[in-house]
Amino acid sequence: MTSSQNTVFFLVAGEESGDIHGARLISALKEKCPDASFVGHGGNKMKSAGMDILEHVDDLSMMGFTEVLKHLPYMLNVMGNTLGKIQEIKPHRLILIDYPGFNLRLAKNIHPLGLPITYFIMPQVWAWKEKRVKTIRKCVDQALCIFPFEQEWFEQRGVNAYFVGHPFSEFHKPTMHKEAFFQKHHLDINKPLLVLFPGSRQQEINRHLPIFKKTVSLIKDSNLQLIMGKAPNISLPSIPNNWKIEEEDTSLCLEYGTAVLTSSGTATLQSAVQDIPAVVSYKLSVGSWLLAKNLSRVPFAAMTNLIAGKQIVPEFLQYEMTAENLAEAVKPLLYNSHERKNMLMEYEEVRRTLGMPGAYERAADAILSRTVR
Repeated sequence: MTSSQNTVFFLVAGEESGDIHGARLISALKEKCPDASFVGHGGNKMKSAGMDILEHVDDLSMMGFTEVLKHLPYMLNVMGNTLGKIQEIKPHRLILIDYPGFNLRLAKNIHPLGLPITYFIMPQVWAWKEKRVKTIRKCVDQALCIFPFEQEWFEQRGVNAYFVGHPFSEFHKPTMHKEAFFQKHHLDINKPLLVLFPGSRQQEINRHLPIFKKTVSLIKDSNLQLIMGKAPNISLPSIPNNWKIEEEDTSLCLEYGTAVLTSSGTATLQSAVQDIPAVVSYKLSVGSWLLAKNLSRVPFAAMTNLIAGKQIVPEFLQYEMTAENLAEAVKPLLYNSHERKNMLMEYEEVRRTLGMPGAYERAADAILSRTVR
């Protein structure tokens, strides 16, 4: 390709968190390479950042082995269409963002074509399915890590890895002041506010929300206020009238809440970054749970605990995810207790390990340094 041609990047994100990271990476790439164009799979944020969306994350996002199996014909069709589109447009580089079940298969299929591949937000193969590192070593020519321990782990296994820092280390300026946020939802700024993050996928809502409802009923605190962060395109069952819903910017819930009940995922580390005490839980289908339990190689589900190397936030998985357990764990965090103070103190060390701000800019520099234009 000659330098007079526009640089074309094909990106693949399959979940809401990947859409956020992808959008910010696109913005950083455009800042450094204004002639670049972007096409691939993502969500509304990547579209707003300037990417031509082929498949939307709302259709691609699914969790668990049995859920993926049910949607296998659709996913095989997406894979075929993706390979065809990549061969048609011949991008300069393929950028994969998390979403390992699909993206590692795509990398395998693309490798024979000689298209260079960057993986940003690496699959957590150090936690489970370590055999996948063979595919990464063979097919991915640039691995950009966001956790401090990942670079050494991957390098020891022959992968060209580079720690760019964690995106959560970026300076976060709330989109709304605290007083305005409480006024928007008709909340009392002087009373505790419990945040509920049941998940960003419909199956997570279906499994977690009934347990969260019962948890709230067990707390029995007349001063307690409730707000739930709602992901896009999620259908909610009936919820109590006194529950507030935030859809536009769910990070505001973590910014101004007192404590959070959250499903395991991105929000667990985001809670540590935004300094809100958390209780983590998750429930899978029985089949998915049995497989995950047998394959997992790490002692914790919450990334906050994994980074710290010890339990900082309580986590209740599968059969331990009961309303009684969640209520008992979250009640002390709503007030100035020893449990609350200790968790906030431990958060400080976790934040220090995430690196300096500028993760997206460093990732963009690394990608452009390896992209032939």
